[in-house]
Amino acid sequence: MKSRRKRRSKRDRKRGIYLLPNLFTSASLFGGFYAIIAAIQNRFEAAAIAILVSCLFDALDGKIARYTHTNSHFGTEYDSLSDLVAFGVAPGILAFQWALSPYGRLGWLACFTYVVCGALRLARFNVQVSTQNPSFFKGLPIPGAAAFVSSLVLFTAAIGRNGRSLHWLALAIVYILAFLMVSGLDYLSFKKFEIRRQKPFNVLVSIILMMIVVAYRPRIVMFFLIAGYVMSGPIITLARARAGKVPSRISPVDLPFITTRDETQEGGDSQAAR
Repeated sequence: MKSRRKRRSKRDRKRGIYLLPNLFTSASLFGGFYAIIAAIQNRFEAAAIAILVSCLFDALDGKIARYTHTNSHFGTEYDSLSDLVAFGVAPGILAFQWALSPYGRLGWLACFTYVVCGALRLARFNVQVSTQNPSFFKGLPIPGAAAFVSSLVLFTAAIGRNGRSLHWLALAIVYILAFLMVSGLDYLSFKKFEIRRQKPFNVLVSIILMMIVVAYRPRIVMFFLIAGYVMSGPIITLARARAGKVPSRISPVDLPFITTRDETQEGGDSQAAR
């Protein structure tokens, strides 16, 4: 069995990597890096738009990998590293430059808390990907947190406000987003929404109407849509708890920061033996 696994891993290394999904991941990484440069130059709206574009490419790379059957371990790891830069470091720097710099140390510590919680969120997802319910995410996804920061910047610009006038609110939002990412709240993943499959006619009409509403006031409507998703976690978790759909047994991989990889593998082997 071990020799067969070794031959398979050597064969996978010789095959190389899949270009198409990794190109989209690279585009997402580029958007995050550009957002960092724009935030340092105090071009906050450009930075916010770049992060939102990164969210789009991040959503596409996974879809393309599944549709073209080009999933790979390399792509998964590369995607996580890209997400940490585009949705962790970039929004953290944007929030600090946009609103939190008057707080000094308290401000950059809030941004670091956001980044480190985003990193823990990504690590937990990688560990739990084979055990969690595919219909839900555990904790707020890091692209969702980054999209909320970006939409907040664009929303305040649309109503004629700036980050310095809302620095107290921005500080609270950054801390709330950080702890939502590492929480155990359930958020919809939309992974089962397959556009290739047939849908009722009303679904198409609803999507078109939503696109028209977003096009009318994109900065304002997008903010409320993303804010609704951020606030949906506690509501969905409470509803599932009342319906009795919360898992009764907690897997050891639910705590990635105190569980080693060997222990997780041993747990999986023991479950398989059962």
